[in-house]
Amino acid sequence: MNTEFPRILTLLRKEKGLSQKQVAADMGISQALLSHYEKGIRECGLDFLVRISEYFDVSCDYLLGRTMQRKTAAISADELPESDEIRHKKGNMVNQISKKILMNSTTVIFDLLAQIGSKELTNAVSNYLMSAEYQVFRTVYCSSEHNSQSIFSLDKCNYKSLTSASMSVELEMIDAFIKEHSLSLSLSPDILSNYFEKGAVSLFNLVQYAEKNVRKITGVKL
Repeated sequence: MNTEFPRILTLLRKEKGLSQKQVAADMGISQALLSHYEKGIRECGLDFLVRISEYFDVSCDYLLGRTMQRKTAAISADELPESDEIRHKKGNMVNQISKKILMNSTTVIFDLLAQIGSKELTNAVSNYLMSAEYQVFRTVYCSSEHNSQSIFSLDKCNYKSLTSASMSVELEMIDAFIKEHSLSLSLSPDILSNYFEKGAVSLFNLVQYAEKNVRKITGVKL
């Protein structure tokens, strides 16, 4: 049984200021059955899922908790590089899509940081992201023991542990800053979509792929 559907269904109804009685009447079902759906006592059928998605103007994937974007979390054609750009670059389509997702999502993050306007917070986030990319780049660069190490100053035996430790510290600094300054941005998938447009699509995909990968590696289930 999908555990996200009852929560999201209830959230959407309350967000619209509708009663169970009103939604049930509009959907042609009993209030008791809608209540069972919202409590997770019963699972709805495909027909109801499609109709309720149209009723609240959201995608079925959103109702099932498979994406944070209400309309769609799919990469659109506009998110991809131009065909000429693809032809003149090495790497397959997955490479290009991943690149777009990461670049656009990073842009959204730094646009949000610009709104906050804190040099301290921006530096902490930048250091965290730079350390992550440094670690990945150096690991790939060092795939051959014959490659020169002259561009690196950290010891090759412990750079991974050092950068991981640095990232943990930066993340703690980010958390501390947010708490100290009582930082609270009013955000939602709709706000992000309206403000950042294509960047939000990439960000929602990043969240979805990252969480899927975390569950896969750690064995954590929904």
